[in-house]
Amino acid sequence: MALAPHPHAFTTEFLNSLNQISAAQWNAIAGTDYPFLRHDFLLGLETTGCTTAETGWQPCHLILRCDSEVVAIMPLYLKAHSYGEYVFDWSWADAWRQSGLVYYPKLLTAIPFTPATGPRLCVSPDVDAEQCLRAVLHAVKALAAKRHISSWHLLFPDETMSETLLDAGLHRRAGTQFHWFNDNYACFEDFLATFNSRKRKALKKERRRVAEQGLVLKTLTGASIGEQEWEQFYRFYQLTYAKRSGHGGYLSRDFFVTTAAGMGDQVVMVLAYLDTRAVAGALYFCSNDTLYGRYWGCEEEYDCLHFEACYYQGIEYCIANKLARFDPGAQGEHKIQRGFRPITTWSNHWIADPDLSAAVGDFTRREEEQNDLYRQAATKMLPFK
Repeated sequence: MALAPHPHAFTTEFLNSLNQISAAQWNAIAGTDYPFLRHDFLLGLETTGCTTAETGWQPCHLILRCDSEVVAIMPLYLKAHSYGEYVFDWSWADAWRQSGLVYYPKLLTAIPFTPATGPRLCVSPDVDAEQCLRAVLHAVKALAAKRHISSWHLLFPDETMSETLLDAGLHRRAGTQFHWFNDNYACFEDFLATFNSRKRKALKKERRRVAEQGLVLKTLTGASIGEQEWEQFYRFYQLTYAKRSGHGGYLSRDFFVTTAAGMGDQVVMVLAYLDTRAVAGALYFCSNDTLYGRYWGCEEEYDCLHFEACYYQGIEYCIANKLARFDPGAQGEHKIQRGFRPITTWSNHWIADPDLSAAVGDFTRREEEQNDLYRQAATKMLPFK
């Protein structure tokens, strides 16, 4: 249903730096449990050179005030490209160009380089969320008109927010990720007991193969991760990005050794050692109920080590710490046979040009139908009895 008009105006501000609002004000609305919306996380991306106008991620964060009090916040960026988003719209940019229009800059509400579902518009419980959303929609569209911006994209909201935005007239786009869910397992063997015999043997063989190569894995959290470990991890991260993508990665050394290192027990690092030498690592973040697998790197390849460091160690951490869910990141059908279930992710899109908006709407509806079929097929491939 359509959103009702709001009876009073909010004051809207667009911040070109998160330094323009205090951590206390931002976190009072956003909270700190979801790690990627914390003030220090987003500000750290900015101050360490990862999200700047020069990198195509100009901060443009939106806040709403009511009677001078901050009552809603939303991360927002003015994007000059579509890198680092994990919801791919390059074909849309081509369509704009073929129509004689310019796609960039566009507005993006997302966590940079992080395809993890979570809160995107955070509202104080003291005000009406529907009124706030209507004010946000009005403000974003006004900014787009003023600055000749083609579109606004909101990536990886929860399903309820995505449905609300769909009702408000934004197109909805579906995607698939593979997540692990904790069925109150007491140990990793309890989880394996749910597999059919062939898949269980294959997984155990992978874990044995890691040990046979002389590799030992160590899990560190918070303050137990020292400067040496952060330096080692950053080197692995850079090497792996360079091999895969031809560049050193989106994140800077300073982000890891200052911002990530300052997030306490919400950061988990798994390092793999050969004798006493660290040779690979995986980095996770966590909330009170979810583990988020984020980054991986190695100095050389070892059989099955990626699966062990990025998946099996994460599952063991969830079981030991009674976390309900493990989100290991985007893509990866190889996760299915390892017990990660297909789930639907969402994004929402507002397009300024009416003709192109209609085309995007038709595309997203057809894509959602195909996504449903894909998810059903993937579910049939799960390894469970």
